[in-house]
Amino acid sequence: MTNKGGSNVNDPNDIRKLFEVAEDEGMLSPEAVALLAASDLGAQIQAGLGVGVDDVAASEVVLVTIMPDDSGSIRFSGNADAVREGHNTIIDALTASKQKDSILAHTRYLNGFVLYPYRQIAMAERMTTKNYDPIHGTPLFDQTVVVLGTVIAKAQEFSQGGVPVRSVTLIMTDGGDCGSVKNKASDVRAIVRDMLATEQHIVAAMGIDDGCTPFRDVFREMGIEDRWILTPKSESGEIRRAFRMFSQSAIRASQHAGGFSRAAAGGFFG
Repeated sequence: MTNKGGSNVNDPNDIRKLFEVAEDEGMLSPEAVALLAASDLGAQIQAGLGVGVDDVAASEVVLVTIMPDDSGSIRFSGNADAVREGHNTIIDALTASKQKDSILAHTRYLNGFVLYPYRQIAMAERMTTKNYDPIHGTPLFDQTVVVLGTVIAKAQEFSQGGVPVRSVTLIMTDGGDCGSVKNKASDVRAIVRDMLATEQHIVAAMGIDDGCTPFRDVFREMGIEDRWILTPKSESGEIRRAFRMFSQSAIRASQHAGGFSRAAAGGFFG
């Protein structure tokens, strides 16, 4: 049974068990499990799990996860509106797709605020001036570990419920890591490596050009494949275009298992 329409993963110990089962099944390495099962991550991951397996009628599920940057540099660069509109463009495109009934979405900002946990795409919350105020720092590595841990936990929950699941995740920033206190790029890489090895996950990244951060190098160090990296200029039109490219890739990946494999192999330009 699910808990009042939500995930049946009700405490951090349940989350740890999901990761341990994934390790037993060869889906996660001991290194990744040690990172993800840290005691202080459980509550953060649980906050994003959302809808329960029993509440999803689809025979297979695609998890679309977005982590928009909410650091102060987004505001100072005048890009807050473009980020809001970009996120909403993804939601609109997926809601209008033929695969909408099988898509669950989750958005968590770069500094940890959960805009909405996993839910059917038609119920995803839009970003507005009231719920998105980019004034924080850039704990890129720490929060990427949290968001990828949430993706893995949710995927494992559906898998154990007998529902085939795939995922497409977007990590977005306009600067390098500034604020992580626990994790390094190599920690993220260990998790991404395990995810990609299952051939059930796509991890993409967008680095809005700040004039000094070598985003491709940063993301490569995090284990993200070059074909899944976008580096738009710090211009609203470029940023919106990058978000549209992600939405198109997510739609291709959601079509069916074969479509997912082709999308994963092709990247943004495949």
